[in-house]
Amino acid sequence: MKKLAVDGRFYKGRGLAFAHWLRKPLLLLMAGMLAMVTHASDYALVINHGRVIDPESGLDATRHIGVRDGTIVAVSTAPLVGDITIDATGLVVAPGFIDLHTHSPTQLGQYYQAFDGVTTALELEAGHYPLQSYGAQISSEAMINFGASAGYIGMRLFEKNGLVMSGGIGQPKPEGYKGWKTALVNLIWGNDAALAPTLRETANLQELSQLRNLLETDLAQGALGVGLALDYISEAVGDAEIAMIFQVAAQAGVPVFVHVRRGIDGDPAGLREVISLAAQYDTSVHVCHISHNAISNLDLFLVEVAAAQEQGVDITTEVLPYNAGSALISSAVFSRDWQTIFNIDYADVEWAATGERFDKAMWDDYRADHPQGQVIHHYLEEAWTQRAVIEPGVIVVSDLLPMESKDKNVAPHNGAFSKVLGRYVREEQLLDLSTALGKMTILPARRLEHFAEAFRRKGRIQLAMDADITIFDPLTIMDNATYQQPYREADGIAYVIVNGHAIIAEGKRVENSFPGKRILATSSDSTNQGKIHDR
Repeated sequence: MKKLAVDGRFYKGRGLAFAHWLRKPLLLLMAGMLAMVTHASDYALVINHGRVIDPESGLDATRHIGVRDGTIVAVSTAPLVGDITIDATGLVVAPGFIDLHTHSPTQLGQYYQAFDGVTTALELEAGHYPLQSYGAQISSEAMINFGASAGYIGMRLFEKNGLVMSGGIGQPKPEGYKGWKTALVNLIWGNDAALAPTLRETANLQELSQLRNLLETDLAQGALGVGLALDYISEAVGDAEIAMIFQVAAQAGVPVFVHVRRGIDGDPAGLREVISLAAQYDTSVHVCHISHNAISNLDLFLVEVAAAQEQGVDITTEVLPYNAGSALISSAVFSRDWQTIFNIDYADVEWAATGERFDKAMWDDYRADHPQGQVIHHYLEEAWTQRAVIEPGVIVVSDLLPMESKDKNVAPHNGAFSKVLGRYVREEQLLDLSTALGKMTILPARRLEHFAEAFRRKGRIQLAMDADITIFDPLTIMDNATYQQPYREADGIAYVIVNGHAIIAEGKRVENSFPGKRILATSSDSTNQGKIHDR
C-alpha cells in the first residue's frame, strides 16, 4: 500500500477508497499533486543535493534538508520541495560554525565572521560585565547569534576602579567617586597608574565579597560561564580570589574560560594551577588558545591536558590558527619582561594600524603616547600551530579582535575557520574534513550544552536541530585576510543560514537579514528573536 512521507511520519494514501470509480492514471496524478502541495507548505527552505556532513553522527553523504520555523525538520535521501530552494550540488552542507572566542560584537565583526561561516560568535575568554549590556551595537540587528560569559576583569574594573564597560567594545566609563578618581589619575599620571588597582592590587575581604556577588548575579542572569583573562591581572589575583572564582563557577555548574598566567616561554605553571583548582573544586575549565600559552612547550601542555581528562577533570582547550598574538600596547603583559615571556624582541612586534615594526625608542614613545593602540606580536612557529590544530578534541576558534572601523587594522582572525578548511584540510591534508568540521561545530556545542540548553540544538545537521547551517565549496574555501589587509572576506562560503534564514546567499550578503539571537544560559535560552526585513 502506497505511503506519503510527511515530516518523518507516514500516512496511508487515502485515494484507494475511491479506486472503484477513479481510473489509475487520474489517481496517480492527484497523488502527485497532493505531494507537491504538501511539500511546498511543509518547508520554508530546502537545501537539495548537498554533501551533508554531520560530525556527531558520522553522516557524510548526499542528503536533502528541509527547514521550517528555524528548525531542521527533514534530512532526506530524496530531493524536497519548499518555498525557497538552494541547489547545493558540489557543496558541503555543514552545521554552522560556533566560535567560542571572539571579541568583536560589532556589525563589522559579525559581517566578516559570517563570511567565515560562523553562525554563533561568543565572547567567553574575557567575557563582559555587566552582562546585559554586551553586544549593544548589534542587539537589535544581529546577523549571527551572540553571547558572553561573566567578565571577571570587567567586575574588577568596576569594583577597584569604578569603571563600567559599555557594549563589549570601546572605553570604559567612570561611575561614582572611584570612577572619576580613576579618570583624574589617568589625566595626570596616565593609563598605567590609573588602572593599577585593577591590574596589580589584591582584593580585600570586602571587595572579595562584592566580586562574588557580581559574579553570582551575572551567572544567574544567564552568563555563558566565567570569563577569566587571568594573565592580564596576574599580579592582582591571589589564592583566595582565584579559589572564590572556581568555587562560584562550580556551584553554578558552568566552566571557567581562562587565559592562564604566563611565565617565561613554555612555563607550565599557569596550566597546572588551573588544573589543580579544577580538580580541587570540581570545576569545569576551558583553557583558551593553548598554543599561545604554551609557545615552544606545546607538546607538554597537550599531554598534561589529556592526563587531566583521564583523571576525571572536565577540561577542554582550543587553538586559533595564527602564529601571532594581538593586544593593547598598554596591556599588563607588556609591563613585565615580555621579551623573555614570548622569546621575541622589538622587531617581532608591529603596530597594527600601519604594519611598522618597533625598536626600543619607538616602543617607549608609543607606550606613553598611544596606550589604546593595538600591537601584533609574532612569537609562534607554524609547526606548533599545526600540532595544536590536529590534536584530537582541540576546538578551533578565531580570537577576533574588535572590528570597529576599516580605518583601524586588527589581526586577520576573521578567516580562522576558512584557513583550517582551505589550508590545513585541503592543501596540507593534516586532518580530514569531517574531523575539522567537528572542531568547529559539535565540540564547541558539547562544551556548552550541559548548562546552556540552546547548544543541545546547535552544531548538528539532524532532525529537530536549529537551522544554523554553513554551505561552502570544499575546492575553493580559503582565508584572504592578512595582517596588512584584514578586511577581506574568505573565499568559498556560498550560503550561511542562521535560525532558518539566509544571511549570505550565493556568496553575497543578504541585505536586511538579521536573524541572530542573544544566547543565554537560562530556561528561555535566548532573547532578541531575530529580525528579517523583506527587500
